[in-house]
Amino acid sequence: MLSDPPTNMIAQSQSGTGKTAAFVLTVLSRVDFSKPTQPQALLLAPSRELARQIQGVIQTIGRFVDNLIVEAAIPGGISRETGVQSAVVVGTPGTVMDLIKRRQFNVSQLKLLVIDEADNMLDQQGLGDQCLRVKNLLPRTIQILLFSATFPDKVLNYARKFAPNANEIKLRHQELTVKGISQMYMDCPDESRKYDILCKLYGLMTIGSSVIFVKTRESANEIQRRMEADGHKVSVLHGAHEGQNRDALLDDFRMGRSKVLITTNVLARGIDVSSVSMVINYDIPMKMVRGREEPDMETYLHRIGRTGRFGRVGVSISFVYDRKSFEALSQIADFYGIDLVQLSPDDWDATEQKVQDVIKSSRARPDYAPNVIDKKD
Repeated sequence: MLSDPPTNMIAQSQSGTGKTAAFVLTVLSRVDFSKPTQPQALLLAPSRELARQIQGVIQTIGRFVDNLIVEAAIPGGISRETGVQSAVVVGTPGTVMDLIKRRQFNVSQLKLLVIDEADNMLDQQGLGDQCLRVKNLLPRTIQILLFSATFPDKVLNYARKFAPNANEIKLRHQELTVKGISQMYMDCPDESRKYDILCKLYGLMTIGSSVIFVKTRESANEIQRRMEADGHKVSVLHGAHEGQNRDALLDDFRMGRSKVLITTNVLARGIDVSSVSMVINYDIPMKMVRGREEPDMETYLHRIGRTGRFGRVGVSISFVYDRKSFEALSQIADFYGIDLVQLSPDDWDATEQKVQDVIKSSRARPDYAPNVIDKKD
């Protein structure tokens, strides 16, 4: 990425292995800090939470750099009076496009475009189109870096057109799950019992911090309401919340003021909270493919990647309760070569012991599978 002349990159690596550090160091190496208010690097992310997090990482790694200004191009993040006044801009595609079109973001001197969670950004309806429209407004000579933990074949083919002649780092499916995450499943008697079992897990959730992933905002709100009525302290975060409220909720979770967070897939990607020791898939992630529901392999991997980061240990527990949910989880396990550990709701002592043994062990084995590096001519 630091080569001269600059070369495009498509990079895939497991959650928590340092992708953000790799592209942040490249950004800081490419920027001319004698022009602190001239935009030179643009980083795009799928959510305001991830954009804010990347902004913070750049400021932390670049804290000894003189004249480093990093702005967040998210709703409410850039002054309409001044427009963009920084060398590095991190934002979401829609807001960035609006700023460029309103001539509040001078892109003429941009050297670098980074897209984080690139498979999601280039594939999802809306975001893929927005990213392409942003790219078409930028200088043709710009260096493009695409990063993600997952790249389905269909998206990878499009990524190669988006970032032509790129160097590539790719992994096989079986290399994508992080060794430090013990992946378990809870065989619930029926869907109505899922909530009771979730409450029984509460004591284990608060050993560190935990994220509970659910399918819909309505489900998230309802579980929060019931858990709080039963005396459990939980918070909920999803796209219906106002931006500043979302920032405050995530800050509370990062600082440990909130220990259990219920969310939709808005937090499935990229968010790094070091204390997260458990992820619960209350609902197995599914997606619509040609009019029918199929297991969402990529979202599963990104969800569980909120724990077990940077060599730490973590637990993921997926709830199954019928043939459909069991078969969906089985397909995900086969796809990634996962040995799932079964937890029984009927033997709670054994269940607690299995989970505690993982959470209280000191470190994961950081033996990530070897990367396959493929130089594109």
